[in-house]
Amino acid sequence: MSIAGVSEGQIARFLIDTPGFFERHAEALAAVRLTSPHGMRAVSLQERQMEMLRDKIKGLEHKIIEMIRAGQDNEAIADRLHRFTRAILLTTSPGDLPEVIVREIKHEFMVPRAALRVWGAADPFAALRFAQGASDDVRTFAASLQTPYCGANSGFEASQWLEEPESVASLAMIALRHSDSASAFGLLVLGSPDPTRYSADMGTEFLTRLGEVASAGLSRLLPPF
Repeated sequence: MSIAGVSEGQIARFLIDTPGFFERHAEALAAVRLTSPHGMRAVSLQERQMEMLRDKIKGLEHKIIEMIRAGQDNEAIADRLHRFTRAILLTTSPGDLPEVIVREIKHEFMVPRAALRVWGAADPFAALRFAQGASDDVRTFAASLQTPYCGANSGFEASQWLEEPESVASLAMIALRHSDSASAFGLLVLGSPDPTRYSADMGTEFLTRLGEVASAGLSRLLPPF
């Protein structure tokens, strides 16, 4: 749309570039009427600006509430991870570590099912339950995991380590290793009857940190380097 060859864009640019226009023509500013977004009534430019400002403030308030809630959630997770790490550090007998780790994960992070296996354990621990039952296929699978697996339980062998494996619909599986470049020496398995608890599109950063802490503790079960 244009007026006598002048486009709306040119008019808008003129008003932006001429801040004193409405000071010199205050009656024009007072005469401007706009449609309110909260109804079809006409409102003045000042009223419209106030409504826009109120809407912007409401949007900022919602964002602040979301940030506060996210901060509280992160603080709660940090507290749980702290208690989990502390329980590992306070475990004096290395042979008790797998049971402590599984118990604390289930308790602190409300995980319905959890289990782990360690292979290559030192002789004093080689006959214990957690050092048994990991087949070559499981070890190969663990070695292939660069990030935790999250998804449906499609009959993974490691799911049989869990209580009531037939009820487990989704899994998270975390390779246990000394570092990113080291070979896996175990596998931590978390399971849930909820098919959406662990999904392929979920973030895995927290699970990675959980695996790193568990790996650090369980390394006491391995022979000296």
